[in-house]
Formats: sequence, C-alpha cells, structure tokens
Amino acid sequence: MEKYTYFLLAESKYSGCCRLAEILDGLSHDSVNRFLLRERYEPKDLFNELKPHIELMGGTLSGDDTVIEKPYSEPNLTEFIGDFWSGNQHRPVKGINLITLYYTDINGKSVPVNYRLYNKREGKTKNDYFREMTAQVLLWGLQPQMITGDSWYSSRENLKFLRNQKVGFMMGIAKNRQVAITPGKYTAVGELKIPPEGQVVHLKDFGQVKVFQKKFKNDVERYYIMFWPDIKETEAITRIDFLTTHSIHWGIECYHISAIKKRGIKRFMVRSYQAILTHFFCSIRAFVQLELMRSEALIDNWYEIQRHLSLEVARDFILNYLNQKVGLKAEH
Repeated sequence: MEKYTYFLLAESKYSGCCRLAEILDGLSHDSVNRFLLRERYEPKDLFNELKPHIELMGGTLSGDDTVIEKPYSEPNLTEFIGDFWSGNQHRPVKGINLITLYYTDINGKSVPVNYRLYNKREGKTKNDYFREMTAQVLLWGLQPQMITGDSWYSSRENLKFLRNQKVGFMMGIAKNRQVAITPGKYTAVGELKIPPEGQVVHLKDFGQVKVFQKKFKNDVERYYIMFWPDIKETEAITRIDFLTTHSIHWGIECYHISAIKKRGIKRFMVRSYQAILTHFFCSIRAFVQLELMRSEALIDNWYEIQRHLSLEVARDFILNYLNQKVGLKAEH
C-alpha cells in the first residue's frame, strides 16, 4: 500500500500498474495489479489511520459529491461507471460518482473521514449514502458540532435525521421550498425578502430554522437554512456565523476540485470492482498524507511535493546536458 500511495503522490501525469513498475526496478506490473485486486480496504481503515491526528469533538462535518469523469470508459466493461449530473458542466457526464464526508476540526485541519462510490446495484440514493455515512462516523467516535451540505442533501428525511442526532446544521435549500413567517401562511423561500441578518421561519414539514440568502457570481442567489437543537440558539445565529460556516463548507469543494480531480485518482487503468475501490482508497489516503504534512508545516500546500520533484528532475537534466556538452568540447 505504501508504494502505491506514494506513487500517486509523486507521479503528476501518468498512472497505472505498468507506470509504477517502470519507476521501481524489480517490481512487476502484475504484482501491482494483484495488490489492487487482493486488498479489501474500507473507509473505516482510513478513519482509524487519521483519528489520532484530528480533534474529534466540536468540528464541522460537510457532505457533498463529485463526478470523476471517465468519458472513454464503457459502463458495461468498467465497474461504477455511469452518467451523473455535473454541477460544473450543468449536464450529465460519464464517470464515477464519489460521495464524501469531509471534516474540519476546531484547529482548522480538514480531512475526508468517509466516502462511497455510487453503485447503482445497491439501489441506494445519494441521500441514503449521506445518512449511512454520517451515522457511521458518529458511531466511530466523531462528534461534530455542525453538519453542512448543499441543497441536494436537504431533503426532509435528511433534516429530521440530523435533528435526531442533536447536532446543528447548515444546508442549502431550493428556492421553491415552502416556509412561513406567519404560522400557516407558507410561501416559496425565493419569494421572501430576507434581510442580511437572516430570517427565522417555519420550514414546512420540519420546524423552525433561520434562513440566509447569499449572492454568487452572475447574481445567482442561493438560500441556506441553519439550525441548532436549542431554538434560542437558532434565533441567535448571526450572518457572521453563517458566513463562517459557509466558508468551512467550501473546503469540501476545494478538496474535490484541487485534491481529487487534479491528482491520480481519475487516471486508473483497471476495470474490476475491487481494484477500483483499492485505487480510490490509496488516492484518498495520499491526500490525507498531504494534508497532515501541510498541517504540521512540513509543506506549504498540496502541490509542493510534485513541484519539488519536477524541479529536481529539470535541474538534473539541465546540469547533465551542460556537463555532457562541456565534456564533448574538451575532447575536441
């Protein structure tokens, strides 16, 4: 596992069993392939590994999903491949749907603590996975103070599930969700004029929450609800509280875009169920290694290792070339 994990950290462009065998003399591509097929790593193995390095109490747990695009893979030949909605491209794209729970502790350290690859054979929805994964990390010992998600995960069932866990939450909601300021008089949240400091409302089929509005680029308006188990605490939520929580939630977007899509996770060259699972486990574990190194000030950012490796390779190539050129001139 260590060799494959650090291979994913070091190799910036190519991946696959043959590439690792090419880099490490004496290692055959068949042995790498057998490793991917043989191992049975679970998300809990990742959690147990990072558990000593994070503060388990009081942080923020964020849920979201992303599509690892594989446009040239055939669904009938490669496991987990399907057509999934892409928020970036605003259309269905072919790939693997990765669902993640991402935890930011009270010291600002952020790591993935649970994940799933969407498997249509299981007959579950992304909301089913979200509740299942959240229940698991709570059982494993994580005690977040706040749970966040976008509007996809703000179903009535999810909100009631979170309330039963006695945690606070911030969730995006669609603009047609029904809310009431005056009891019994419901209207779409998008039709309300919400003050900057937020508005306490009754969310239909749930209860009292505080709703906030936030504008994004191109004047796109989005709506978020915040909740604490204590109603007085819900009423006391400020816009600064909302913006702080929203900023923390944005970390999972950065993780999916920068740490996942731009690393070796999408460049796997295997097709079977277990080999893909092992590759994803090692890829996510590679990011955890980077984040722990960053948090301990061993590196400044997630890209530093690959940048330094490329610098060393470029430097060696230039110096060797120049030395050879000088040597040839001396011979003549």
